Amino acid sequence: MPTVLIIDDNAAITMALEVLFSLHDIAALSAASPGEGLALLEQHAAAVDLVIQDMNFSADTTSGEEGVALFRAIRKRHPDLPVILLTAWTHLDAAVDLIKAGAADYLAKPWNDGRLVATVKNLLELGQANRALRQRLQGELRQRRELEQYDLRGIVWQDPATERVLHLACQVARADVAVLVSGPNGTGKERIAEIIQANSPVADGPFVVLNCGALPAELIEAELFGADAGAYTGASKAREGKFEAADGGTLFLDEIGNLPLAGQMKLLRVLETGRFERLGSNRERKVAVRIVSATNADLPAMIRAGTFREDLYYRLNVIELKLPALAARPGDILPLARHFLGTGKALRPDAEAALLAHAWPGNVRELKNVMARARLLSAGPDVCAADLGLPAAAAAAPGSAPDVEPDRDAISTALARANGIVAQAAAELGLSRQALYRRMERLGIARP
Repeated sequence: MPTVLIIDDNAAITMALEVLFSLHDIAALSAASPGEGLALLEQHAAAVDLVIQDMNFSADTTSGEEGVALFRAIRKRHPDLPVILLTAWTHLDAAVDLIKAGAADYLAKPWNDGRLVATVKNLLELGQANRALRQRLQGELRQRRELEQYDLRGIVWQDPATERVLHLACQVARADVAVLVSGPNGTGKERIAEIIQANSPVADGPFVVLNCGALPAELIEAELFGADAGAYTGASKAREGKFEAADGGTLFLDEIGNLPLAGQMKLLRVLETGRFERLGSNRERKVAVRIVSATNADLPAMIRAGTFREDLYYRLNVIELKLPALAARPGDILPLARHFLGTGKALRPDAEAALLAHAWPGNVRELKNVMARARLLSAGPDVCAADLGLPAAAAAAPGSAPDVEPDRDAISTALARANGIVAQAAAELGLSRQALYRRMERLGIARP
């Protein structure tokens, strides 16, 4: 239940307010003097949501100076606490000055019950919203500060969704457990694996990468476990496998869903025992390797289809880190774009709008390539939308116009996708912002 502190020397006033607020499920504390009110506020600081204070406390005093001093004392100690000023002697200049100083409202006695209750409820709701926002921001700031103690390998991010993944990655890095990083291609899964390695007990060991999707099935076992000379055609000398190379460090198995069933069975044995044999050899070898794997595949669906071993899946997936697509973490787009663009170049507003409006099917990898191209093609220090080579940006280039003007549904859909940001919606539709505004006006679509 929200709580209001009433500071007034008139007992009849405090009683009337207490009864009024009780009818609206609002608790009330009361004090008869500024000193008593400040003491009560300190005692119940965590519970008090709003203060209603008189402006005059001494007999035959109407200057309001006591109320001004009390208000300033409250603001000094509790700058975010809303304060309503209540007095029988209304001085307009004093009211204006105190409103400028942060008073929530200034009401004259006798008050209007309906207006007072409405004002109090509005301020309480606003205070609750502000507290929730502050708590969320404080939590995010605390997490960001916690992340500063870790080696993040220079990763660039701003979106809370990415921050959550980073926080979890740093948490699990210290534990000797297998980690599966899932997410679409090009989202930065290898960078997350590097962060896990950099903050793990084997940070000084090797970090070895094997892309299971880039090799023929018949060579994957040799890549993983090595091969003795003559083990297969072309093996003229013994070769070390990735497990041996990663001994004492981390082995990152990218596109693990592409590992053939025979390789899955042997990988499972290594994970269970730490032992393996090279192809063509009978000598057993033992290694200590941290496994981090990654996939863009639906491994549970592959298990149901019989193409991925369920026991291996649970061995690899002790902890899963789900890295969202770039479009699902829009706060990262512009920081990454500026990072890839480098020094000496800047994004114009139309370029920023085009970047935010693009769907990024190729994720961070696509963004990196787009910015590399824009850096080469932009004539001056500023990069405009046309320099990006994106479909929507090209359509919005000066002198171009769409073949068909977007209808009401298309505009409404674009505005919804852009969260009401007209510049983003215009870039998606291939219009300038002014042209979209004119089209919205003709169709009777209200501005967001």
